[in-house]
Formats: sequence, C-alpha cells, structure tokens
Amino acid sequence: MALSDFDLVLFGGGGDLAMRKLLPAMYSRDRCKDLPPTARLICAGRHDWTTEQFLAEVNATARPHISEVTFDSTLWASFCARITYVALDADDLATYPRLAAAMRKDAGLTRVFYLATPPGLFARICHNLAAAGLTNEHARVVLEKPLGRDLASAKQINKEVGEVFAESQIFRIDHYLGKEGVQNLLALRFGNVLFEPLWRREWISDVQITIAEELGVGNRMGYYENSGALRDMLQNHLLQLLCIVAMEPPLSVTPDAVRDEKLKVLCSLKRFTYTTLQQNVIRGQYRGGHVGGLAVPGYRKEADANPHSRTETYVAVRAEIDTWRWAGVPFYLRTGKRMADQLAEIVVRFKPIPHSIFAQPTGSFQPNCLVIRLQPDEGLHLNLMAKTPGDGMRLKPVELELDFMETFKMPRMDAYERLLLDVLRNQLTLFMRSDELEAAWEWVEPILNFWEHEDNEPIPYTAGSWGPAAASALIGRDGLQWREEALPEV
Repeated sequence: MALSDFDLVLFGGGGDLAMRKLLPAMYSRDRCKDLPPTARLICAGRHDWTTEQFLAEVNATARPHISEVTFDSTLWASFCARITYVALDADDLATYPRLAAAMRKDAGLTRVFYLATPPGLFARICHNLAAAGLTNEHARVVLEKPLGRDLASAKQINKEVGEVFAESQIFRIDHYLGKEGVQNLLALRFGNVLFEPLWRREWISDVQITIAEELGVGNRMGYYENSGALRDMLQNHLLQLLCIVAMEPPLSVTPDAVRDEKLKVLCSLKRFTYTTLQQNVIRGQYRGGHVGGLAVPGYRKEADANPHSRTETYVAVRAEIDTWRWAGVPFYLRTGKRMADQLAEIVVRFKPIPHSIFAQPTGSFQPNCLVIRLQPDEGLHLNLMAKTPGDGMRLKPVELELDFMETFKMPRMDAYERLLLDVLRNQLTLFMRSDELEAAWEWVEPILNFWEHEDNEPIPYTAGSWGPAAASALIGRDGLQWREEALPEV
C-alpha cells in the first residue's frame, strides 16, 4: 500500500535509538522506494546544532549501522536531504515555534511524532505539541518503552497522552512484534490446519520463551540501574510473545480483534501469592566471567556501577494461564544479560508419546518440539523422531528446518522498518493498546513489590553461562529442562 505524504518528527533525534535503529530503518525504506518523494524527517533534540552539524553527526554515528551491501552514497545523500534538525527543549513551550516553522502546513498531511525520549517527557511533549497547534486528526504519536515504571505510572502516561491524542492515534511500540518470526507464528497457527488442533493443554507439555543477550549493560548503566531485566524485557517483550503464543483465534487481523485476544491472555494469567512468588520467580545478577572467549566484569564492577546494586540482570518466571485451552501448562519466561548465547526463541514442547511399540523404551524418545527462532536467524525448527537408515527399527531425533531468508530469497526487513511502515500506514495491529499495557503491569507489579520489600539479593551467575542454577531447579521441579539442557551432546 502506497504511503501518503508525511512529516515525521523524531524527538530524541540525536539519541542512541535514533542513530542505531530509526534513521537506518528509514534509509532502508527510502532505498526500497517506500517513502513518498516529498516525505520529510524532522529531528528534534537539545543540542544547539544546525542541520549541517546534525547531518555530520548522522554520517558519523548512524551511517556505520547500515550494511555495506545496502549502502549507496547517492541514495544516502538523497535520504539526508529529507532531514531537518530543530534545536528544541521538550519541556519549554517557547521553543516549539521552531518546530512549527520546520513543519509543513498542509491540512491533510500525515504528522507522526516519534517520542524516543524518557517516559517522563511523554506528557509534556504531547501537551506542548497541542498548545503549539501542531496536533490534529491526522497526527499520530509513537511511544517507546519503557512505558512507565509500575502500574500507577503507566496509567498516568495513558491518561496524560490520551488528553491530547485519541487511542486510535497512539502507537505503543514493541519492536519484538515487528520480527518476522513473530508474524510467522500467527501465520503458522491461523493459516494452517496442522497445528491448531494440537495447540492446547491435551498435547502441549510446556512453553519456553527466552530472550538471551551476550552483551552487558554497556553505556546504559544509568538507565538499567533504574530499570532491571523485569521492567526492561519481561513486562513488554516476553509478555507480548506469550500473548501471541497463547491467544485464541481472533476474528480477523484488524487491530482491535487481535488486541482483544491478547488482553484476554493477560487477564487470564494466574496471579501471584506470596508463596508462588518465592517458588516461581528467579532473580539473578551476572558476576565476572568469559563471553566469546573474552574476560568480562561483573555487573557491580561495570563502569559507573553501584558496588552494592541489587538490580537484576536476569529473571525467570513460571507462569500459568487459567483458561480451558491452557490450564495446567507451564509457561517459562526468561531473559538475561551476559548469557552463553545471543538468541530469542519460543519453544513449544509437545507431550511425550504414551506408549512405545518399538524395541526402544518410551523414555528414549525425545518429545516433538517446535522452535520459533526470532534472532539471530529467523526461522522455524520442528523436531521429530525418524527411523535411522539401515537394518532394524531404531529411531532418532531429526530436525525439519525453515530458514525464512533462504526459503524466500528476499532481504530481511528489520523490525523497526516494518513497524515504522505500519505507523505511516495507520496500522495498529502490532502495537499495544492502553488496557494491554495496564494489564501487563498489573501482573508484573507484585514481583516488583516482593523484591522491594523482601531483604534478598539477586542470585549471582557467571557471565557466559545460562543463568543461575536456581532457574534450572525452577523448571526441573516440573520434571523438565530448558531447551539447551535437553539437547543431545554433540
């Protein structure tokens, strides 16, 4: 679908997200001729730069994040010609006339305001935009995580942004939902008859959702110390992936049809008690170790770290969904920094066969397992048992693999590219609604309160490992293993 002409205003235009993800994503879409010829990008920031000075920064900082395979100097120059920089104090209404002067006045023009800023600025920016006369029925606002620190602050953000923009104009972004593998999970479930009859408690043993990072906190210590793994990853990315796995078939792929079903999942998550918080939540923090063959410091010894910090860099949670489809099926969610591998995946493990007709005992059969890999390589893996060639009837595990890039012979679109196009097309399906956001915080908040009021330390784990041993004990209590623990040794 062709895009209408637009002005995209990027608050935090000189920040890390803009340089590392957003500007490269817009260049990629421009290179593919998705952007209208007259579409413009207006980057707003606190630095007192001219547009020429800002473009020098873009060349130095954003340009290295574009693959040499896709970079074209002529197209890059054309893309940069779309960009205007405006020095602006988001708190100060008196600086907004500069932004107004940089924007076009066409009544029917699409205006997108992308707030790549701390959430404490969301309300002030929105109200200042309205006071400056820059909002109308064609305007849209994009909100980056974190969307609050707890339920109360999330509600406050929803209320204050909602005073300026209608719900249909608000795009709460979660870039994991823009990944090809997540959307292929929707296609797998609802575009094929094969899996849906098995997608229930009678056939599925457990579901594991993992987002593991090899990196530490890097230069984000100031942000991370006040956030932690639960706020940074579990409350948004992991819960959104859980919703896609567990939701009932929507009436259609229209925004509210999909978001209604995701909301039902969040509302059906079993609430924690004091006892289940002790039993089903693991909180960890990495100590020194080796990642990729290199020695790395522990979290408390990183630059600018609090040497007594209790901020978690790892969290694992056992969740249950109280519905007819999922009652009794454990969902294991985990995320961590300085892990053994860099990956994001959803593992749906089916129940073992009830009886073996072969000479091999039932226990020697690996249960069927569907793995949806989201990164680094997006694809599907289905583990089955098959006969080994030759005489006799011996079975062994085999893997059917679908690599999206190899199968479709098409360049992969980055998650931010896809989601930015959806914003410009006014397509809300992959963005969170206000009630979804609040339902997620409502489920997560008891964990935060438990940690705040209990005098306990995060469990240390060695950098380059798969996290605390307590996480293996958590899943082991159900007689199960994390996927990497269950893989046969090579």
